Amino acid sequence: MMKTADLVLTRDWDKTFSKSDKVEHSKVTFINRYGITLAADMYVPKDAVGKLPAIAVSGPFGAVKEQCSGLYAQTMAERGFLTIAFDPSFTGESGGSPRYMASPDINTEDFQAAVDFLSNCDKVDPDRIGIIGICGWGGMALNVAALDTRIKATVASTMYDMTRVNANGYFDSEDSEEQRYAKKKALNDLRTAEYAKGEYSRAGGCVELPVPDDMPFFVKDYSEYYKGRAYHARSLNSNEGWNSVGCLSFMNQPILKYSDEIRSAVLVIHGEKAHSCYFGKDAYADMIKESKYTDNKELMLIPDAVHTDLYDNTDVIPFDKMEEFFNAYLK
Repeated sequence: MMKTADLVLTRDWDKTFSKSDKVEHSKVTFINRYGITLAADMYVPKDAVGKLPAIAVSGPFGAVKEQCSGLYAQTMAERGFLTIAFDPSFTGESGGSPRYMASPDINTEDFQAAVDFLSNCDKVDPDRIGIIGICGWGGMALNVAALDTRIKATVASTMYDMTRVNANGYFDSEDSEEQRYAKKKALNDLRTAEYAKGEYSRAGGCVELPVPDDMPFFVKDYSEYYKGRAYHARSLNSNEGWNSVGCLSFMNQPILKYSDEIRSAVLVIHGEKAHSCYFGKDAYADMIKESKYTDNKELMLIPDAVHTDLYDNTDVIPFDKMEEFFNAYLK
């Protein structure tokens, strides 16, 4: 029998967004197939009756559920969906050791475990389950959608393909065998040294404010969110970042290999001026290129929006569109 581990869960409202009076909020836990207990915030529409359509939300990569995934979850609950925003393995209030590691396999399983939990929740219709992945979890959501036939609809918002950015660098500027080898050598040398010391180092979170003027805009964009308006004590990006070797395995494990075989509905949303927009556009193009299942796929580009506009700018995040999308496919 699978048993959840005891986690220390904060009962205070410690989100980076205001609490809604339209939903009931509670903390829940569930276990993945690696035996790791995950922590989540559940949001249920007040006065809801019957079994509800449900949505699991996670992301961005290096964030916690108290940041934008919780904002998405609470907002979609206001619109009639039972939602959970969860911390991935090794991060936030979720279990897993060593801390601050990432894994294309385990993190895919995290989303599937969330679907396990929702499928067995008394308040949920198991035939009406969707997911939302934000930033690095947008790419992970597409990977899960290609794998988990229980998922009826997927939104990938301001997505990153974490395998591509780790292997090729930003804007594919390090896309050569020589550059990949140099990165792998440095990280594996670090593994040797840290094993000898018996401790792990952290890679560093976002740049401290104020960001120097000579840094790229997207660096400033991230820091203003994670170090400024949405700082959270448990967020990796707000503090010391990932385990230094935490993302090594992403370099040779492409997660979007079979995206053209996704039969369920997918909505890819990206800001037109986001530095990351090429991830969303390319992922969408690859998803429909040789697919037999294109009628329920859509790319939505938002004029003038940058990457973190889709984190917390409620004037920009297309919640009306997402509500329409999920209502159409979770029925």
